[in-house]
Amino acid sequence: MNFLEERIKRDGQVRAGNILKVDSFLNHQLDIDLLNDIGKAFYDRYKDLGITKILTVEASGIAIACITAQYFKVPVVFAKKAKSRNLDGDLYSSTVHSFTYDKDYKVTLSKKFLTSDDKVLLVDDFLAVGKAMHGLIDICTQAGCEIKGIGIAIEKGFQEGGKTLRDAGYDVTSIAIVRSMDENDGVTFETNII
Repeated sequence: MNFLEERIKRDGQVRAGNILKVDSFLNHQLDIDLLNDIGKAFYDRYKDLGITKILTVEASGIAIACITAQYFKVPVVFAKKAKSRNLDGDLYSSTVHSFTYDKDYKVTLSKKFLTSDDKVLLVDDFLAVGKAMHGLIDICTQAGCEIKGIGIAIEKGFQEGGKTLRDAGYDVTSIAIVRSMDENDGVTFETNII
């Protein structure tokens, strides 16, 4: 069992509706040492691929992306879920569906921060059905940049997101892949070598 699986077993909570609460260490209160281990794992996996940008979607992926970017020494860019007044100029946009909130979001990213010269690592905290990743892939396609890999902290392996992305040819690295989860029996993991 790897470091993230151990932490999920110890502090994660399974809720009805296939919800895995990891808010005490990953996406509300942040354990920086744990995030550091996640960022280092992504760096170790993708360090030789010429990554020039780390891309994520607002908001929970930002912390993981920032720590990861420290290892690569490259900028983080993130797609915003709400258009604010300070977003100006040409924008890439895509629609994503949040599994957690059961809501569609239009995400946007300024074209000046992602170009066809970029080699991108996509990063997020969760992968379930893959809607957020498909939105980021759509933005990368619009930009003409190269996706070198996808780094996920927790993948719900019993949902189709990871399989769909891998079948499409993307190099997906998930630190913890949940095989099953139940409110009474807890969480079981896929065999996963990081």
